Amino acid sequence: MDTDPTDIRSIAIHATDLVSAVEATADGSETVLRLTPPFSGRMRARLHVVQSDDTDDETIHIEPDSLLTADAPPYPTPDDTADELRAAADETYSVDRHRTYHEQRLAEWRESLPDHVADRTTLLATEHDVTVSLLGP
Repeated sequence: MDTDPTDIRSIAIHATDLVSAVEATADGSETVLRLTPPFSGRMRARLHVVQSDDTDDETIHIEPDSLLTADAPPYPTPDDTADELRAAADETYSVDRHRTYHEQRLAEWRESLPDHVADRTTLLATEHDVTVSLLGP
């Protein structure tokens, strides 16, 4: 079994895993994309919620934000969307309208985030650059 992480040249991530990881970290969960041995040139990074008893030192955890470009849209929090709705001249704020508007903004954010994936990232565990490929829609 190859446990040399410097063998990794590229990582593939499913779009839904990346969106879920970014959203979970915005909500306070310690969620990462994980690479597990054996390592090879092309690896698949999978969604992983870090647990207090995670003791496998050979896995590589990738912070989801490190896979995004600088112009990636921020996660729309309920406070943000309430402020947007209150600032709109053509809308009147209500709890129901806010719920609908927030759900719409979340859907737009989820759909747009995969357009902001970086071409390369540095794996902190190895300090070397790898290319990033996005899978799925």
